[in-house]
Amino acid sequence: MTNNQYELELSPIVPESDDFGLPARFARFHANNPDIYKNLVRLAYRFRQSRPNGKLGIQMLMEVLRWDYFMVTDGDEEFKLPNEFAAFYSRLMMTQEPKLKDMFRVRTSIAD
Repeated sequence: MTNNQYELELSPIVPESDDFGLPARFARFHANNPDIYKNLVRLAYRFRQSRPNGKLGIQMLMEVLRWDYFMVTDGDEEFKLPNEFAAFYSRLMMTQEPKLKDMFRVRTSIAD
């Protein structure tokens, strides 16, 4: 019986810069995917029309957006919308969209 082992060179991964925090990652993601924000806003206004004083969690809108995208696309392309950006999207929407400023249930977050 032979004992073959793979040799792996393990060295620490050093980021090119220290700009890998969650806020910076969100800023890059948002800049590269402006349609996500636009669609979340569209869904939020749709909710606001049906429930003028209603409140909801941003995660609900993110799941609806995932569903909508899944239902209208063909192929195996995967739609990525990281949950870790939810708090950033809710705060951005409440800041940028005056009619949505009190819509979301929020907790203390790194996005504050």
